[in-house]
Amino acid sequence: MMLNNVHYTMSRAALYLNILFLFLAALSLNLDSTRAIGKSDVALPAFADFSRSVQNGDPTVLRGVYVPDVLALPVAQQPVDRPYYVSSRDGEATQFGMASQYGNIGLLAHNTLSGKFFSQLSVGQQVRLVYGDGRVYDFIVANILRFSASEPESISSSFRNLDRNETLSAGEMFTRAYTGERHLVFQTCIAANGNSSWGRLFIVAMPKQ
Repeated sequence: MMLNNVHYTMSRAALYLNILFLFLAALSLNLDSTRAIGKSDVALPAFADFSRSVQNGDPTVLRGVYVPDVLALPVAQQPVDRPYYVSSRDGEATQFGMASQYGNIGLLAHNTLSGKFFSQLSVGQQVRLVYGDGRVYDFIVANILRFSASEPESISSSFRNLDRNETLSAGEMFTRAYTGERHLVFQTCIAANGNSSWGRLFIVAMPKQ
């Protein structure tokens, strides 16, 4: 029984790592950008108006994310059978299902679409999450993690931390971003040197006290 449990745990970890590689690649798709609601566009809606616009009555589903003066995005859910899905709609973020299994919240977006606003977030900013029944949870941006990929197109790529002297595997990078005490993560790719998947950006926000 012990060996079976170990085998199951290792198999699940391998599956999660494969899913991680798939959505890391999905985040860097070179899609045509239309218009997302964010800092570089027209003024954001008032928070109360945005909150009403995304509610659907379901208390269990995250429906929107709002950062004053930066972004106001509806949140789509990943289909159960597509754990690597990331919305191709501009003006929308996707909740990362795997993060929920660790008690945390992940929000994904392509860097050519709504993800371009993630890089405008900074430490100390307030983030507001709206659920289907109108409940609101507030977070504060606490940390920004930036990594470059040694081999952006390879599933065996390692990742160099751009802010400290360390190199992580994809699994270690996932653990750094998504495990631990309850928090929220915005994730997208970093484009550089003509490569849209050159690096990875994680914006970490903690619950407001």
